[in-house]
Amino acid sequence: MTTASSALYDIPGPRTRRRHLTYGLIATVVILGLIAWIVYLLFDTGQFTSTKWTPFLYKGIQELLLRGLGNTLKAFAYASVLSLVLGGILAVGRLSEHRVFRWASTLLVEFFRAMPVLVMIFFIFVALKVQPLPSLVAGLTLYNGSVLAEVFRTGIGAVARGQREAAYALGMRKTQVMTYVLVPQAVRAMMPAIISQLVVALKDTSLGFLITYEEFLHAGKLIASNLDYDLPFIPVVMVISPIYIGMCMLLSWFATWVAKRERRSPRMRAADVAPAEPPLLIEQRD
Repeated sequence: MTTASSALYDIPGPRTRRRHLTYGLIATVVILGLIAWIVYLLFDTGQFTSTKWTPFLYKGIQELLLRGLGNTLKAFAYASVLSLVLGGILAVGRLSEHRVFRWASTLLVEFFRAMPVLVMIFFIFVALKVQPLPSLVAGLTLYNGSVLAEVFRTGIGAVARGQREAAYALGMRKTQVMTYVLVPQAVRAMMPAIISQLVVALKDTSLGFLITYEEFLHAGKLIASNLDYDLPFIPVVMVISPIYIGMCMLLSWFATWVAKRERRSPRMRAADVAPAEPPLLIEQRD
């Protein structure tokens, strides 16, 4: 029997459990009915006809999709690494004791965080006449880097003040305190927010098709707008969407694996402390 001290709420009785089971069954039936209705509409509008799905059997279409997927991953790899670097630099600037660096970093963070990503990408592509890939990467880096800067600054500030004071008391310099004390503790707390922002960067790579960058969505758009295949828009969505979702889930899984590995690391384990021994008695001599 569960005691009251170990429960955060009253243990449900038989009537409550039956009511919860009823609610669960009703919700399941509604969801299954909604899925069945959507599938019916897809069949009714001819979305599963062979004409619309034939393009995916052609080698040229498969190579187009793979090339677009590779370009998407390339843009994401560049943008994610540069965003982390830029976020770290801006976070250090915001935490600086020098007022000029702190104000300049704050101004950059607030400006690029408030600016829409698409506007920055178009400005770099049209006004500065930069190639599609650098334009996309630059826009994603400026936006996500400014957001990550706030994540880093907040995570470092959330570390207990005593950790910083104890490190200074040991004679460590500010750089050493940040590198060896604050950042390793803050990273574990910041990891979910960092991964969430990287997922946003991965999804925002789809904006590249607006500046003619041949990424995954751009490849799907070329297939969906083909009149020879009766405009297979829905089949393209049904192929591309699970791949995007799978990449985001894989990124989240990788972050979870890294977090578990960090917790198992010997550096994160508490050191064994020898038990206290009784004090030695000093014999008094006459």
